Amino acid sequence: MAGMFFFDRALRAELDWQGYTLLGMAVWCIYTADHLMDARKLTSFHREDRHHFHLVHQRLLFIILGVVGTVGLFWAVRFFGFSRELFFGASLGVVILGIMLTVRKLSQKQTRLKELSSAIFYVIGISWLPWYKTPEIDYSWIAFGLTVLYMGLAYLNLIMLSYLDVESDKEAGFVSIATKMPQERLLSSIRKLAIGLILCSLLGLLLVGSFYRILLCLLLVMLLVHYLSFYKAELNPEQIRMRMEIAFLIPAILLVL
Repeated sequence: MAGMFFFDRALRAELDWQGYTLLGMAVWCIYTADHLMDARKLTSFHREDRHHFHLVHQRLLFIILGVVGTVGLFWAVRFFGFSRELFFGASLGVVILGIMLTVRKLSQKQTRLKELSSAIFYVIGISWLPWYKTPEIDYSWIAFGLTVLYMGLAYLNLIMLSYLDVESDKEAGFVSIATKMPQERLLSSIRKLAIGLILCSLLGLLLVGSFYRILLCLLLVMLLVHYLSFYKAELNPEQIRMRMEIAFLIPAILLVL
């Protein structure tokens, strides 16, 4: 929701609060459904990790998922009506779901597909409504560049988390970029990507006008939180994960600016 607000400001779309609530409900449903699917592969003896809660509370979460999904669907129809926004959003969701299922099948061979596609779809999901609501005349290369940078940040987050979770993923039989790529090579890729994104953000600050500088500053802070947290030796994996996830709340600062 904070990410959608970032693109709302970048594109000056002025979205209604109901759009944010529906997005939050949709993302929670996708996240919960994905973890419940993964949890079905585990046993009650699996060690505690990010799937443990969904493993223990599967039945209750399935019920809540059904309720939230149903309420969200009816609310979306009432809010959007049978409009192009509703059909476009629904079609986009079906396409993304189909591609994600395909990527799951190919992930054994294509190690980068899972995290890369998830990052792209995540940013498409939070930014499509602001892009849709904005007249084409207001499109700019700066807004497009911010979208690409945000995708880079999301990809960085996912491959960092994959590295942190490699042992539990191997134990559970899950496939990720970290389970297929040598650790030294993955660490090198993480460092190069993080530094590259940080340098692009700094360069952007020199090229854009004052309106967009605050947005680039927020992206830069989010990137620095990821980089500094990941490479801080005193932090354990759970502390690193929490700091990186909290970083995605940083665009909410725009509410008071």
